[in-house]
Amino acid sequence: MDSTAIRSTGMKIIQAVGLVLFLAGMLAFTLIPFVGSYELDSEMVTAQTKESHREKMLEILEPMYGKNYSSNFSFLSDFNTHFDDYNDEFKSNQKWDEVIWDDYRFPLAKAALNSPVKDSPWLCLSLSIGLIVIGGLFYNLPKHQDEPAGIKHNGIYHSAMKNRGWLGILTGSYLILFYIILYWFPAYLVNLVSMVDPLSEILSGNPASQWFLYGLIYTLAILVMGIRMFRKYRGNKYQQLRTASVMFFQTAFAFLIPEILVLLNQPYYDFKNIWPLDYDFFYDYQISTFLSSGGMGLFMLIWGILLIIIAVPTFTYFYGKRWYCSWVCGCGGLAETAGDPYRQLSDKSLKSWKIERYLVHSVLVLAVVMTALTIANYFSSFSLLGNITNQLHSFYGFAIGSAFAGVVGTGFYPFMGNRVWCRFGCPLAAYLGIVQRFKSRFRITTNGGQCISCGNCSTYCEMGIDVRWYAQRGQNIVRASCVGCGVCSAVCPRGVLKLENGPEEGRINDLPIIIGNDSIKLNA
Repeated sequence: MDSTAIRSTGMKIIQAVGLVLFLAGMLAFTLIPFVGSYELDSEMVTAQTKESHREKMLEILEPMYGKNYSSNFSFLSDFNTHFDDYNDEFKSNQKWDEVIWDDYRFPLAKAALNSPVKDSPWLCLSLSIGLIVIGGLFYNLPKHQDEPAGIKHNGIYHSAMKNRGWLGILTGSYLILFYIILYWFPAYLVNLVSMVDPLSEILSGNPASQWFLYGLIYTLAILVMGIRMFRKYRGNKYQQLRTASVMFFQTAFAFLIPEILVLLNQPYYDFKNIWPLDYDFFYDYQISTFLSSGGMGLFMLIWGILLIIIAVPTFTYFYGKRWYCSWVCGCGGLAETAGDPYRQLSDKSLKSWKIERYLVHSVLVLAVVMTALTIANYFSSFSLLGNITNQLHSFYGFAIGSAFAGVVGTGFYPFMGNRVWCRFGCPLAAYLGIVQRFKSRFRITTNGGQCISCGNCSTYCEMGIDVRWYAQRGQNIVRASCVGCGVCSAVCPRGVLKLENGPEEGRINDLPIIIGNDSIKLNA
């Protein structure tokens, strides 16, 4: 057996070990929420409820004190019975001031938890998320060793994971279920949250919430799958640089810095998040937090406003929307790394493009209207619109911020490709796209004479653009949806496509060079 065969066998063994470790970690992660028992007492209720609700909550939950519940299902079922019975009585009589609107399920379930996870969080963290990370690294590092640079058609349409096969359906279903529980039933995840408490206390000085757990998983997914991107595009410096960029911005700006700010008694803030993606930036509680936090809070407020009115149009003019969507954004970072295996599932049809245009711009209009009403209500001391803005906030947070961005945006990777949210729902992508389409130096130039119509570019366009159509005609690609990921150029075997920032003149060539059978016709 020659050295190449020995190396290939060794790599396959490493991958097999990685797959086993990954599956073992996933199994542990899935089973941990069901471990342990629950027992509630009055001291826990006193510690975890607001002073205005404390007396009522102590009375409502009194039948639960001292009882041992063998699972989170039985504990939360009993909790819901007592809590909902109390609220339903006042709701039926329209005594709204007596209704307790706060959801205490998560903090009380976490306080009442008795489990090995709570006693040995580091061990459980290592056996679940730790094994997932190590397994993912072992599996990804040996990949793409012998593939030629530029050509990536490697059996994706025969893959049960990458082409809506049973593995892809299972993966998507798991992600959708996880997001539904995370957003609307986090009390069932208290074991997993308790598992990361020590890490949260190191970074912020506070116990973990479900959002810290999610942020940790999100960041690790980008880091591990980012290494896969390094391996896949090892000969392409642009792809490696932008992958390193999204890994850095997610780890530092979206995960570590906000937690450290809390440790320093400053507001939790992601400096790279921009309105209208950061849709609650102008909410009254957010403005109050900024204004009450001294110089740092005021800096955060001014920084956020400058990003909206100066940074977005300026950077987009010079570099297109790729400066944010492909180099900075956390949503784009997850799509480009963890979602990369599914990029070919993006629908390239004209019907899909029409839906995309109407839907993403409708979300932008909704975000703008909601923000305008919020600001108007804030400066009128809430006398203008009253509770209407709160109802609008709730609707937007549920429908767009949670269901669309989370459940559909990520859970549908294996069904609709990796940029579902970016294409159809992200209001910031719509804002950036408008600037890119009408006032930007960015374009993808094509050399139609070199195109062999292999279709790699269109296949791997995550934004649903039929790149080959433009390439065959030698026409520049100037689309509001293009995020400038450059993968179309990376997978082209002939070097037909090139990302450029040039003069606006001649950027849009609606009458391109048309290549006929025997001659070239130039349309003036």
